[in-house]
Amino acid sequence: MRRLTLITVIAIGSVMSFLLAGLFLFATNGDAMRKDDGPAPSPEEISAALGANGPDSYVSPAGLMMPVQGIAPTRIVDTYSAARAGGARVHNALDIMAPRGSLVIAAAEGTVERLHYSAGGGGITAYVRSPDGQWMYYYAHLDSYAPGLAVGQRLSRGDAIGRVGSTGNANAAWPHLHFAIHRMTARDRWYQGAPVNPFPLLAANGRAR
Repeated sequence: MRRLTLITVIAIGSVMSFLLAGLFLFATNGDAMRKDDGPAPSPEEISAALGANGPDSYVSPAGLMMPVQGIAPTRIVDTYSAARAGGARVHNALDIMAPRGSLVIAAAEGTVERLHYSAGGGGITAYVRSPDGQWMYYYAHLDSYAPGLAVGQRLSRGDAIGRVGSTGNANAAWPHLHFAIHRMTARDRWYQGAPVNPFPLLAANGRAR
């Protein structure tokens, strides 16, 4: 009889322990779930987390990343030789069409050499020179700069530069990134250099990253 009573007590104790442990886990997991609830991350935070390996970024065999996040290489058109100013000049750049506010990212690493506003030209612009000084990457018609972007800042490929817009002489109905590349010499300033067509460097057999 005593043995049966002892077994019964042990069994009841085991069940109680199991129930208490379950209640404890439920309570602590509930707290953890409540702690995880909060404001959604900003696009800049998402971009920083994704870096160069984000699902919305594309890298060409030439090593350039598509400078507008979420735009595939198959969606861009070669506008490099298109006429501008009534045929008075050649475009010498790509117009990458994208929804207003799309994230503009660095196509390659470099240092921000100039942040410039031109009302009758590129509007809100950024000039980024490659580490070897031989290339200038030009981003124009931005809606805004990425928070904290500053002259002298070193950028890695995929870092946020700003947002797609239509500032300057761009049509407000067609927001886009005006993206240009110039081959530079040691003497060339930010607005100089020899233009190079970015299209074959971006579009050829681009791969998702």
